[in-house]
Amino acid sequence: MSAPLSSSGPAASGPARPDYDWLYSRTRAGRERGPQAARALLDHLGRPDETFASVRVVGTNGKGSTCAMLEAGLLACGLRVGRFTSPHLEAYEERVRTGGQDLDPQRTARFLDWAKVNAPDAPFFDLTLALAARTFREDGVQVAVMEAGVGGVSDATQALGRVVAVVLTNVALDHTGVLGETVREIARDKARAARPGVPLLTTATGEALDEVTRIAAEIGAPLWTPESRPGLFDLPRPPALAGPHQARNAALAAATLRTLGYGAGVEAALAATHPARLERFAVNGRTVLVDGAHNPHAAGVLAQAVPRADVLLFGNLARKDTAATLAPLLAVAPVRVFTAPGETATPPGELAARYGGVADPDPHAALTRALALTPQGGTLLVAGSLYLAGTVRAALRAGV
Repeated sequence: MSAPLSSSGPAASGPARPDYDWLYSRTRAGRERGPQAARALLDHLGRPDETFASVRVVGTNGKGSTCAMLEAGLLACGLRVGRFTSPHLEAYEERVRTGGQDLDPQRTARFLDWAKVNAPDAPFFDLTLALAARTFREDGVQVAVMEAGVGGVSDATQALGRVVAVVLTNVALDHTGVLGETVREIARDKARAARPGVPLLTTATGEALDEVTRIAAEIGAPLWTPESRPGLFDLPRPPALAGPHQARNAALAAATLRTLGYGAGVEAALAATHPARLERFAVNGRTVLVDGAHNPHAAGVLAQAVPRADVLLFGNLARKDTAATLAPLLAVAPVRVFTAPGETATPPGELAARYGGVADPDPHAALTRALALTPQGGTLLVAGSLYLAGTVRAALRAGV
């Protein structure tokens, strides 16, 4: 075992800024997926994940909103609560929260100094998971809400000990190159996050639910759904988060809180907010709606929630099914501005040529252009990528 990390509080001296460049360069490319490497890293840190109870959240869409509601509900019950989510929108430390507060960057810096010596080959996600677990142990966290990255049984969060509930939001086509080409294959990977005797709660439907039901029985996990336990999933009122799809996320969060004995936190969960989920901004007499929808299922849900806008600002990563993601949004807005949310984005010029609209690879310039095209009293919808949502949010909050 290596020397322990420094204590939890902010250091009197130390690196002012974490070496994010080093951290972001720790890719998983070419490595086998699975929890084994994460488990080894957690063991190297003295198994911090066994010092708190984990509520593990998996699914294609809705994980972030569900995590936010669970965090709010657990905090309202007086617990010391941790939250691990991804990706971040504006700052890396959004990924690791204790007591509703983002991690202090100096703690990130100290952990990265340790990791460079003790885990130089560990991938980004595993390092962030380990940082979260270490932080939660230092901070005396009792219950942590832990969002999976990609998949279920094949995700690094499968390594976590003391899982007291597995929460599966839904299953749709995304990350098909990794998880499988069909909904059933993807559901199989996500459902195998279940553990014997540990409640598995889901709002999945159709063939995905069929697969989840089969696997839960095979593993020996009690499966609770709105159909099998309607009272458990009942909501006293709609959630604060906008969009009809959030009702299912809220029902799932409420059911999980009740299952764990924290039903007193349901009201607080319903009052929770979460950035870039149909987040509304007022800009010079215009309404800007920012949403992180980045796959076909999420875009379809968004189009139902916002059937009409004046302008669409859209950018998507090339590894996604961009055509299928954009399809339900084309009817929403007659004017479209395409941009690049990152270096691996689908080229905006190609999208503009194919679907009609204008292109600007610089998200800031594209936002300015999209706002200029939005009439007074009109609505600009931003979608296609959480990375784009984060960039736009920062610009809007800074006054564009």
